[in-house]
Amino acid sequence: MDIGNIVFVLGVILLSMTLHEAMHAFMSYWLGDDTAKHQGRLTLNPIKHIDPFLTIILPVFLAIADGPVFGGAKPVPFRPDRVKYGEWGAALVAVAGPITNLLIAFVLYGVLVLSGGTESAAYQPLTIAILVNLGFFVFNMLPIPPLDGSRVIYALAPDFIRRGMEVVEAYGIMLVFAFVLLAGPFLGQAIGAGVDGILNAFELLFRV
Repeated sequence: MDIGNIVFVLGVILLSMTLHEAMHAFMSYWLGDDTAKHQGRLTLNPIKHIDPFLTIILPVFLAIADGPVFGGAKPVPFRPDRVKYGEWGAALVAVAGPITNLLIAFVLYGVLVLSGGTESAAYQPLTIAILVNLGFFVFNMLPIPPLDGSRVIYALAPDFIRRGMEVVEAYGIMLVFAFVLLAGPFLGQAIGAGVDGILNAFELLFRV
């Protein structure tokens, strides 16, 4: 991957993760919690959301290594006890970010199809943007605290499992770092398989 593509990937990452985190913040605000607003996260300013390792170093390294691109950003703070609908409200806040990445990928896939698919002049940049957003979606929907997918488990699981997950979540982003480092090859394969599955679903939907 040449320097131009790396710069483009970085731009896609920053835009995608900014929208991802901003939607967490806006959803929590819409559901009654203003914590994110008071901490300056109710914004589209990427500087407020960047985590140097998860947002830049990890996904750019994966792009250079020609692996599935995934990563994250600084978690948006919110108080589950202040949002409407209890644990289900907290789950809505959590999935708002990954769903944003999925919708971005879906729209871009539609643009790619309408512009001629593999014959399109924009095939490579659109494909990169689609893969980056799908990688972020799959990674962040993993049911591992504090990743977004864990909030869905909170809403479904019995109380004793929630308490155990809260203990795990206390380690926060350090746990994610350790997981990425220890399970790197397996994680890459799992995310790649998830991305491929979604692409197959897109292909069926658009009847390519």
